[in-house]
Amino acid sequence: MKDHSHGAGIPLQIRSERPRSTNPSDFAAITIRDEQWRYLHVDRLGGLEGALTPFSGGVKGAKTGQVAVADSIRGSVGLPEDLVAANVWQATTDVRTFTFEGEMGTHVLDLDVSGERQAISLFIEAKPFSRGTLVLNHTGSGSLAQIVEILIHEEADINVVSVQNLNDTAVFTSSHFAKLGRNAKLKHVVVSLGGKTIRVVPSVTFSGPGANIQMLGAYFANGDQHIEHRPFVDHNQPNCVSDVAYKGALQGQKAHTVWVGDVLIRKEAEGTKTYELNRNLLLTDGARADSVPNLEIETGQIEGAGHASASGRFDDEQLFYLQARGISEQDAKRLVVKGFLNDVISKIGVPELEDSLNADIASKLEGVSK
Repeated sequence: MKDHSHGAGIPLQIRSERPRSTNPSDFAAITIRDEQWRYLHVDRLGGLEGALTPFSGGVKGAKTGQVAVADSIRGSVGLPEDLVAANVWQATTDVRTFTFEGEMGTHVLDLDVSGERQAISLFIEAKPFSRGTLVLNHTGSGSLAQIVEILIHEEADINVVSVQNLNDTAVFTSSHFAKLGRNAKLKHVVVSLGGKTIRVVPSVTFSGPGANIQMLGAYFANGDQHIEHRPFVDHNQPNCVSDVAYKGALQGQKAHTVWVGDVLIRKEAEGTKTYELNRNLLLTDGARADSVPNLEIETGQIEGAGHASASGRFDDEQLFYLQARGISEQDAKRLVVKGFLNDVISKIGVPELEDSLNADIASKLEGVSK
């Protein structure tokens, strides 16, 4: 395994001060010379870098509301930080809303990504002391750019799960913005399995002390898939906790994953406790996993902070242990990958969804060979 103790990307303060605008003309054309897009060629975006049309695909499951784009809630959590997100802002004609209030249980929102070069905006709000889980389930073969704002009020305890299980030709990008109030808790889970190009950029900040954010991710890239995640935690309040853990598997000579994890602890964020982790399991030669953890600390008065990433092949000792018990090498490799990703999947807390995702992973593992 190859360990990385320091990020080699853009200085974190530049990301935190990155321009935000709802106007696409305020952003330069996408190029790999821009750190935001250094790992993703514009040709893979399926036209999402240009003008978009409103989402016309099917929306089923969880009951949602709609508000006009002029409503004051829009943009109250976060504003676009890149060209594609700004395109979403301009193309969206209304905002779909979902509200947690009281004990809500689990709700699933199915989005059929069937159109081309489309845009959708979602606003998720958790009222004070509310509890519940919302699953955003994305399927289809089109191309969609998305903005998701998540506003968690004081003492709420919410899970938001975004699943990308699209067809091989699909292109999907999403910018998530979350803001946590006093003593609020959010478990934010991203699972990316299917799609030609997947790019999810979750950003978290705080509006009160004592909040807790857990950011989890699991992904499996094969063939020529490009799967990219860029989580960012901006600690701007005291005594908050963040725990970021993403795990991915790759197979195929052109499979490519990108994880850029940024954590900023501002001067006023005394008492912060944070850790970020990325692990990648390379199943075949040629697969490429770029992993860049960044951590910037502006105060010494913290509880703790750390980061790490590693990418490598199968653990020979683990495989030997399984084979010594009569398991074939191929099956042993599959068991290792399942266990590796299930470390994240099992934390979702929705048994039916966990079972479904594990079945999808098992299907992808049929290609794992000696």
